[in-house]
Amino acid sequence: MAGRELFAPRRAHHRRTWTIVGIVLLAGFLVGGFVLASALAGFFGWDALLADYSWGYMAYQLLVGFGVVSLICFLWVMIFERRGLGAIGLNGNLFGRFLRGYLVGLVFLAAVVGIIAYMGGYEVEASGSLALSALIPIGVMLAGFVVQGSTEEILFRGWLMSLISSRHGAFWAILITSVLFGLLHGSNIPPGQALYLGVANIVLVGLFLGIYALKEGSIWGVCGFHASWNWLLGVGFGLEVSGGHIVEQPLIVDLASTSDVPWWITGGPFGPEASVVTAAVFATGCVIVLLFGRAANFGVETAQVTTRDEV
Repeated sequence: MAGRELFAPRRAHHRRTWTIVGIVLLAGFLVGGFVLASALAGFFGWDALLADYSWGYMAYQLLVGFGVVSLICFLWVMIFERRGLGAIGLNGNLFGRFLRGYLVGLVFLAAVVGIIAYMGGYEVEASGSLALSALIPIGVMLAGFVVQGSTEEILFRGWLMSLISSRHGAFWAILITSVLFGLLHGSNIPPGQALYLGVANIVLVGLFLGIYALKEGSIWGVCGFHASWNWLLGVGFGLEVSGGHIVEQPLIVDLASTSDVPWWITGGPFGPEASVVTAAVFATGCVIVLLFGRAANFGVETAQVTTRDEV
């Protein structure tokens, strides 16, 4: 299958990372970023501060940990691959696309939670908090999830998907990155049915986000979607985000799963992302984007472009 450049034309001086090397490097970016973030915390003496405040520790991981991961990826693209960041989807109309994606993410998450609640899957444990002491961590977490969600999209839908597509075509690029995206969450909770369905659903989420980015010709929209989904899920409703729980009091309402419905409706310990409701919502989303999404003016065939500068 002919290769396809997704977000920007390929130039003669560009380098292309080999697919298998890219997969290994993606893991290296993640590990290296968090190792460097941990080293920075130790160097500046922040260890005690992060240990005392649970939300502060999580915020540091989201802001600094994932931020360093993005920086490492950017350096690889610009220095080793000799490409601009537009080539990995960070191109044009940042605010408009990001805001639209953010709003779409809120709608999708509200639909999932609303349907599960309608089916009797949730009970209210406490109301939300508008106290200043709660709003400060909530605001910091908002920024943190923007960095975290955008970083995962930069790695998967931006960098890795574009390099796989340039060699093997968009179909394989979306499929491979979606499977890897699901496997990234495969150790969040102990093995069991909730984990398996959760990982399968995240693969489906990856397919949706891949198609979304493909149609838009940019990853700004999926960055916004990812950021809003995680933030509203964990901070807005106090629910598990891929098996992880944010301990601070939620902004809107603190929801908890009930025992009145099966785990596969609420998602069990993995949270709503392991729910069949999420599967139905994102399967519908894939169909809608495929049928009605307006394709961007991109997609340069690259099979005929060859160069020795490949790594």
